[in-house]
Amino acid sequence: MSYKLQILAGDGIGPEIMAEVKKLIGWINETTDTKIETADGLIGGASYDEFGEPLTDETLEVSKACDAVILGSVGGPKWDGVDYNERPEAGLLKLRKELDLFANLRPALVFDALIDASTLKPEIVKGLDILIVRELTGGVYFGEPRGIEDLGNGERRGVNTQVYTTSEINRVACVAFDLARKRSNKVTSCEKANVMESGKLWREDVTALHKAEFSDVELEHMYADNCAMQLLRNPSQFDVIVTDNLFGDILSDEAAMLTGSLGMLPSASLGVEGSSAVYEPVHGSAPDIAGQGVANPLATILSFAMCLRYSLDEQDLAQKIEDGVQKVLTDGLRTPDIMADNCKKISTSEMGDALIEAIK
Repeated sequence: MSYKLQILAGDGIGPEIMAEVKKLIGWINETTDTKIETADGLIGGASYDEFGEPLTDETLEVSKACDAVILGSVGGPKWDGVDYNERPEAGLLKLRKELDLFANLRPALVFDALIDASTLKPEIVKGLDILIVRELTGGVYFGEPRGIEDLGNGERRGVNTQVYTTSEINRVACVAFDLARKRSNKVTSCEKANVMESGKLWREDVTALHKAEFSDVELEHMYADNCAMQLLRNPSQFDVIVTDNLFGDILSDEAAMLTGSLGMLPSASLGVEGSSAVYEPVHGSAPDIAGQGVANPLATILSFAMCLRYSLDEQDLAQKIEDGVQKVLTDGLRTPDIMADNCKKISTSEMGDALIEAIK
């Protein structure tokens, strides 16, 4: 099989961690029957510096034509003074919106070799495997009206609108229920139905969908603030969590830290069938360590593994990469962010090389 991926390295440490993904793609092309062609492009601050905008229409068209997009993180203090609509993050939001990437998948998986890195007790997080499905193209991040208005006499007002439709809720809930069927068959739907009309609609629509099409899957409803507490109190109660854009942003970051390192966590953003999906690490662009060879490439590599699994249907290759990550960690190889006693500190590039050796 042959595929085409777009590589958008982004800002900060993006180019150096993406180099390790390219190294892995090169190994796949050389040693397997799977062939992957790549096209490089710019997004975020790198695109703004080159073209004056965080995502050009030309880059977007390439994204749409590819089987999937592998994305690095964007942003950094260099662009803090840039207008909101031209900031690096605006390019990411445009990419998600134009590709209609409505479902963001963020696993929170605790590797046995890193269990002591979590701030929670080992017995609380051992074997943890949670998948958060976040609605990505609606809600308060995109709702209208929005903006800041001058009320006079030195008074201003900021407005953002939380809005959802039944179809938006149903399609992301369908993804969550389908994924739960392949896992532990449980979905926790989170909102604030007690104080928000949009939350009330969310709960009612998810309940109706469950009754009509997914009654074989266990469903529970939970207020988002209670879910935040339960993630710290008893995270193993969760399998798949589905929630809206704002709460998903917050809860997935909290769940990520249960694992001990953002540098280990991948994510996938899926759209309608036949459209390009986007795969990216959960961590940020970390400009303070860019160019030093100390960044952890494993989250981006695991994001590529998710791409192989969900977009390219290369299940065996995906499993080999995930098993390889387990092996390098078990062997005690660490980048500085996950360094521990009796382990060997290695560079970004050395981690990529070690992974390929582990897969071999």
